[in-house]
Amino acid sequence: MGRIFEVRKSAMFARWDKMAKNFTRIGKEIAIAVKAAGPDPDNNPALRRCFQNAKACNMPKDRVEAAIKRAMGKDLVDYEELVYEGFAPHGVAIMVETATDNGTRTVANVRAIFNKGGGALGNSGSVAFMFNRMGEFKLKNNNTDIEELELEAIDYGMEEIGEDTEGNIIIRSSFNEFGMMSDFLEKKGIEIISAELTRIPTTTVELDEEQSKDVLELVDKIEQDDDVQKVYHNLK
Repeated sequence: MGRIFEVRKSAMFARWDKMAKNFTRIGKEIAIAVKAAGPDPDNNPALRRCFQNAKACNMPKDRVEAAIKRAMGKDLVDYEELVYEGFAPHGVAIMVETATDNGTRTVANVRAIFNKGGGALGNSGSVAFMFNRMGEFKLKNNNTDIEELELEAIDYGMEEIGEDTEGNIIIRSSFNEFGMMSDFLEKKGIEIISAELTRIPTTTVELDEEQSKDVLELVDKIEQDDDVQKVYHNLK
């Protein structure tokens, strides 16, 4: 019984850690969005996306409001968005998006994590060509006619459409049409659960269970760094 409790407690702490990480990530995205275009979501599409994503990960309203206040304050941390590229063990490509107030610290930390995990940090452009940067929208499926939506969305940059395991609609657009697709879905009145820019691998690497574990452990270590926003890889 004690062992079962320990397993459950460990899983609970893992969920809390993930939730805290998501709240920190969205807080930084809010700061960047407010600095770029102000605190009014009606005139700031990036901030509206932050609100959608905050709701999707159950971020409390008071924490969202606190993040906006901090972003408007005199002591606002000036975050720089930096992207790092490298390889995990067994030739798996990895891209790391960060938001940092100290690039020197961040690159040192990311390099150390790669090295300790049996990977290697690469130069700019070393793996970026293996990923397509796309917009990804998760939509509430309220008996939506997906075929009709597809016909309409194609004119606004849609490249892929489908459903996830929970029955939500997933639309992917090209990077350049992300804003146009976002405007279309808002005007269409479809409930947007989340909207973000993502990186989709053009090819994937298939590994056995033990090798995959090596890669995923490295990915997990990178994701735990405070400056890291998102991590992408091409492990199948």
